[in-house]
Amino acid sequence: MNNQRYSPEFKDEAVRQVIERAYTVAEVSANLGVSQHSLYKWVKAANPLPSKQKDDELIEAKKEILKLRSDLKRTEEERDILKKAAVDSSHQRNTLVNHV
Repeated sequence: MNNQRYSPEFKDEAVRQVIERAYTVAEVSANLGVSQHSLYKWVKAANPLPSKQKDDELIEAKKEILKLRSDLKRTEEERDILKKAAVDSSHQRNTLVNHV
């Protein structure tokens, strides 16, 4: 087992690669020669989200999804009404022209 100590700057940079640059823990671990276990601990320590906060964020995200779905459904219904009106009005124009 390696008891090597890493500087806070080194840990911060490793965590930044995972969180901000979206590299996987496996990639950063391999590139920097750090165990994945250590890197997971550093990431968790740098970004602690209590389970209550995670639950609240998930609930808010679900509410937003439901609202967006509702908005999308309403918009699609409006679009369908406008399409139907456009087809009906173009058909009426054609029949009026034909009678003249």
